[in-house]
Order: sequence, then structure tokens, then C-alpha cells
Amino acid sequence: MGGGKRRTTQSQTMPSSSSSLSSCWSHFWSSALRSKPLVSPSESAVRTNSGDGLVRRLGMFDLILLGVGASIGAGIFVVTGTVAKDAGPGVTISFILAGASCVLNALCYAELASRFPAVVGGAYLYTYTAFNELTAFLVFAQLMLDYHIGAASIARSLASYIITILELFPVFKDHIPDWIGHGGQKFLGGAISINVLAPILLALLTIVLCRGVGESSAVNSFMTAMKIIIVIIVIFAGAFEVDVSNWTPFTPNGFKPILTGATVVFFAYVGFDAVANSAEESKRPQRDLPIGIIGSLLICVALYIGVCLVITGMVPFYLLGEDAPLANAFTSKGLKFVSILISIGAVAGLTTTLLVGLYVQSRLYLGLGRDGLLPSLFARVHPKLRTPIHSQIWVGIVAGILAGLFNVKILSHILSVGSLTGYSVVAACVVSLRFKDKAANEVSSSAWREGVICLFIVACGGFGAGLCYRFSASIVFLVLTVVVAILALAALCFRQVYADLPGFSCPGVPYVPAVCIFFNMFLFAQIHHEAWVRFVILSIIVVGTYAFYGQYHADPNSEETIIYHRTSAEER
Repeated sequence: MGGGKRRTTQSQTMPSSSSSLSSCWSHFWSSALRSKPLVSPSESAVRTNSGDGLVRRLGMFDLILLGVGASIGAGIFVVTGTVAKDAGPGVTISFILAGASCVLNALCYAELASRFPAVVGGAYLYTYTAFNELTAFLVFAQLMLDYHIGAASIARSLASYIITILELFPVFKDHIPDWIGHGGQKFLGGAISINVLAPILLALLTIVLCRGVGESSAVNSFMTAMKIIIVIIVIFAGAFEVDVSNWTPFTPNGFKPILTGATVVFFAYVGFDAVANSAEESKRPQRDLPIGIIGSLLICVALYIGVCLVITGMVPFYLLGEDAPLANAFTSKGLKFVSILISIGAVAGLTTTLLVGLYVQSRLYLGLGRDGLLPSLFARVHPKLRTPIHSQIWVGIVAGILAGLFNVKILSHILSVGSLTGYSVVAACVVSLRFKDKAANEVSSSAWREGVICLFIVACGGFGAGLCYRFSASIVFLVLTVVVAILALAALCFRQVYADLPGFSCPGVPYVPAVCIFFNMFLFAQIHHEAWVRFVILSIIVVGTYAFYGQYHADPNSEETIIYHRTSAEER
């Protein structure tokens, strides 16, 4: 009797547990597939004209300087030496390839920036609207880790340049230990590298940002002009010290390290992000945004090429320093006056780049806090200072830990994963939001799902082609992956109908976004294996975080947005 009751109880419990598990799984997927509604351009225009939006005061020249100012810094003053260690003088080609990819990415980014209202979010917001909640959360996490690593790398190099300036004075010469800021005290075979000055610099900048910092267009133009002048002086001064024999061989380790280097220097062109996000501030976005984006990128590519050729021609690539390659190269040639100029320009340039980077990160955390995917603590704004202090402090702490414990080379190996995947998703968002049914805010049809599958096949084709090239697979497999991607692109062209946009639109849809996705995924296949491990581990952590927290607190229809007001100077 007792056994019969127990069996009855167990038989009742098992269906209950199974039903509960099924319910949890159903809730997870229904939450993960939620998306934000797309705000129409007319609603955005009403919002802008009401006086609560941004002021349209940026001309074509302002936009070009904005992009150059946000880009020039880490790419020239930090990563050139790191990548040249493996790629040799071929680091020049790395910058060209990354720049070409970024031109395509920037065109996609510009369309979405001009189409969405001016609120925090960027790639996360676009993905949330075009696809779903979980994908948007994954894009945010991968991009944010890139931003954290980039900030840590810049902080360590900034510390190194500051020490270089201090050592110009006899009292400090050879008296500053490595663990303070010049390289770092290494442990565990170099995996851990203690650097005290970098976290201190991050803490100081975090305090400044918590108290409220705003950069006007005039200040940005002045700082950018100063950096460009210094870089041009460096190129011309170094050109007279070039030994052409240092360029032979141009690719000492083959072409593969060059492709890997392209993935590392990818983040050196992030200035187009700032230009694309200035759509609402642009006087003539239809004309000026493409010019500002492409113009700033071409200027950056030209400057990067000049600097790479000069430093690899002045000093053999294997002797270049990793923390301050430019200053070290000129010091080795006895050109101390140029080295001093480089160090001063680097300190100014890296400081502004780091300041803006930390500012942007905190605002992205603010956006997720408002949407509920992160705790509401991140969404709190100080009532007097009007800054998201909790988000800002968190950003400073994370970057400080990375900068204080890991060296630049280790950090750079897992860099650009978020940028490559995030920008690929942004390109996919352009195509997805151009589909007629999605543009009209209708429920996703079978045609829309078919289009998304084709985009995924293009991405897989790019990744597969990259793997075939990296591991020297048979040419048959390489051709096969390219053919599959071309067939998917053909399906996108002939089986989908695309909406026309009233504002700026990316040319050649779906060709340009598809090529962008393919090339990004090809580069993704060239990154260091540590970066793949980082991608998988972080994705698992993000899905777990979403399962236990995000799905229960997120609100895709949140009405909270950031309102930008005119400053007193602008009103005058």
C-alpha cells in the first residue's frame, strides 16, 4: 500500500517537474526573441525639432576632424610596435586591410545612425530592434570587453609615455622601477605584468568623468589638429632616417601574421563610430555623413601607412618596443627632440582617446541598465552632477584591473573579437531592416526568416574561407565556401524586396553589407586562438546571466531615454 502511494506520488511529481522545465524553457525563448519597436524617421524628426534633441551644428569638416580625433592615438602610439613584432614591415598591409573593412562597416553604421533616434545603444540598440534581445545582449558583451581591453592597453601605453618623459630629467633617469609604469614587473612567464601607474591614471580620469566632462567641437578640432601636425612631423623627420634594407623581407613570417595583425589593429579605426553617431548633429547628414566617415578613414589610413613605413624602416621590426614604439625608434637614432615631441603628443592624444572611450562605455552600461538587462544601479544618474556615477566607476574598475595585471601584448591577442562580430551584426541589421515587412514593423514572415538564414550562410562562408586559408586547406574547400556565400548572396538579391529610405542609405544593399560580413568573418578566422576561447567563454557567461537575470527584468518597450539639451554656449 505504502509503496503504491509512493509510486503514485512519484508519477505525479515527474510530469510536474517536466512541465516546470518546459515552462522555463518556453519563457526563456519567448524572452530571448523579444525585440524593440523601430521608431519611424518622422517621429525622430518631431523629437529633434521639439528642442529636446541634438543641435545640428556639425559641418563636413567638423565630422572629418571628429573621426580622425577619435581614431588617431592608440593605433599609432600603441599597436604599431605590437603587431610589427610578428608581421614585420607588413604591418602596413594590416592597417590597409583593416581600414578597407572599416569603410564598408562605416557605411552600414551610418545608415542606422541616421535612422534611429539619438539615444544610447549603438550596435546593441540596432541588434535589439532588427533581431532579438539575447543577440543584442551578446553583441553588447563582446563589444564591451573589446572596449575594456582597449582602454587597458591605452592606459598602459600612456603610463609608459609618461615615464619616458620623466626619464628625460636626470633625477628620474634609471631610477623608476618597471612595476611603476614602464613595461611592468612580469610574473608567470609574462602572463601577469604588474603596472601601478596605469590604474592610477584610469582612476584620475574616472574621477574627472564622474564630475562631468563635455568636449566641444572647437576643443576636439584643436586637439585633433595638434595630433595630426605631430604625426606629420614624425613621418617627415623619420623619413630621413629610413634604412630601406630594414624593409627586406617585407613579410618575414608570411602573409598570415599580416591578416592576424589586421584583426588586432581593427580597433584603431573606431573613430567612424563617433561620426556615425553624430547623424542628428550633422547639418546635412545625407551629404556630410558619408564624406565625414570615408574622409576621416582615408586620412587615418594615410597617416597609419606613413608611420608604419617610417618606424619599420628606421629600426628592424624585431627591435621595436611594444609600449612606446615611436619614441623608442627615434631615441635609438639620437633624435631626442623628436622623441620628446612624440611623447608629448602621445600623452595628449592617448589621454583624450582614453577619456572619450571611458565616457562611451559608461553610457552603454547606462542604456542596458535602463532596458533592465543589467541591474538598475547602472541606470542611476547623480541628481547634481548629472552623470551615471555607478556605471562610470564600474568601467574604471574593470579597465584598471586589466591594465594593472596584464601586458599589452597578451591583451591585444584577444582584442577585436567584439568589433568584428559586432560590426558584422550591424551590417546584417541594415539588410534585415530593409526587408519590406520589417521596415513596416510587421511580424517576421517566412521571407524575412529566409533572408536571415542567407545572411548567416554568408557569415559561415566567410569564416570557413578564413579557416581554409589559415590552415592551408585544399583550394577546393576554399572555393566551395566562397561559392556557398555567393549563392546565399544571390538569394538575398533575387528573393527579397528592399524598402527605400528617406534619409542616408548604405549604397549597394545587400551587396555591400554581405561583403562586409564575409570579410569580417574571414578576419575573425585569423585571430589568435586565445580570442576564440574568450569569445566562447564570454558567450556562455552572457547566456547564463541572461537566463538567471536578464530575461526576468528586461523591458524592450522601456520609455526611458537620454535627452540631450543645448548648452548655454550653444544657445548663445
